[in-house]
Amino acid sequence: MKSIECNGSLLLYPFLLLIVISSQYIPFSPFSPAFSIHNNQINRRSNISRIEESLGRARAAIRTASQTHRFVSLKNQSFIPRGLIYKNPYAFHQSHIEMEKRFKIWVYKEGEPPLFHNGPSKQIYSIEGQFIGELEDEDSPFIAHNPDEALAFFLPISVAKIVQNLYPTGYYHRDRLQRVFTDYVYVLSNKYQYWNRSSGADHFFVGCHDWAPFVSQANLKLFGNMIRVLCNANTSEGFQPSRDVSLVEINIPYNSLGPPLLDQSQLPPPINRSILAFFAGGPHGIVRETLFEYWKEKDKDIQVHEYLSKDTNNHSTYFEIMRKTKYCLCPSGYEVASPRVVESIYSGCVPVIISDGYVLPFSEVLDWEQFSVYIPVAKIPKIKEILEGISIDEYLKKQNLVMEVQRHFVLHRPAQPFDLLYMILHSVWLRRLNIRISF
Repeated sequence: MKSIECNGSLLLYPFLLLIVISSQYIPFSPFSPAFSIHNNQINRRSNISRIEESLGRARAAIRTASQTHRFVSLKNQSFIPRGLIYKNPYAFHQSHIEMEKRFKIWVYKEGEPPLFHNGPSKQIYSIEGQFIGELEDEDSPFIAHNPDEALAFFLPISVAKIVQNLYPTGYYHRDRLQRVFTDYVYVLSNKYQYWNRSSGADHFFVGCHDWAPFVSQANLKLFGNMIRVLCNANTSEGFQPSRDVSLVEINIPYNSLGPPLLDQSQLPPPINRSILAFFAGGPHGIVRETLFEYWKEKDKDIQVHEYLSKDTNNHSTYFEIMRKTKYCLCPSGYEVASPRVVESIYSGCVPVIISDGYVLPFSEVLDWEQFSVYIPVAKIPKIKEILEGISIDEYLKKQNLVMEVQRHFVLHRPAQPFDLLYMILHSVWLRRLNIRISF
């Protein structure tokens, strides 16, 4: 019988709590000799103790860095995070160092493509395939070559591939998706000890498809502790920031690893950007419908288009307009996440988040208030008033910080420290760091 309780102490970041999980795992085979069961329990207790000692040292190092404003590393640091874009740059820096030093992930081998060990690597759900591909690479420094050395366990399942391969057109019931996940976890929990010893709290999956949050609804008792890494990070639909991770949605074209990325020298001076605000896209969901109702083709300063006209309907012109714009509107679609957040940052355009309940990516580390603007859905009619109320000095400050934060949203393969994939891993690392397994 396992229990999960919070000891009430804050760790690292304001909303993350240290969760204590009591593991009293009983082997599935009832026919094992008593001495074998006893030896297995001793080995498991020793392994858990080793893992927790390592995590304890990491926690202590991060606390010390936060208090002393100094970091400790055994290798040269090519980048040192400092400045206003971070909530606590010293804690983040040391945490990233500890992650690189200690974080090992076991990728389960069970399952066959296309549903497992595979995912879309281009277009709207591409972060699923890119992340799975990175962790399937044996050269990844985060790969555990033995599950006993792992601090976390990855379920290499693609929600997008399940929907693509198991769902005929017009069938929207989530039961097939939920059965694939439930069956997979039952296989793993009967074959290995790892899910059972933590009730799944050190396991995670990555899902950018809109349906990914529904995975856990099939069996809340089974999936209630699992770390869900979701693009659809909506608190009104059950996303829990203390457990779940907000995943960046990025639309990757076929000929690159992301939208066009330009540094400040390749962009017009921020003061010369002639368009106050811009959005172009489909009328997906109530937020965009409201945006179109008030602003579509109605104001030369707030340029809102359902789609660009036929003579400009191409990506190059879309991004050219973004580069001429001070504030890029990022309204939710059918779900809260939007690839326009990344597109804005790549274009040096201050993102304007128009959403309710959206937990922004990396918000445990990044201070989004410094380099973006948040407008509640109810204030869509006042978009122009709000943006014109921001002083030019404040705009220039935000735009400069947008350029600083770019590095954390750039995708590399293989991944590099502080880039997009490392930031996603760091968000998972923090959730694992805030879990303590006691035997």
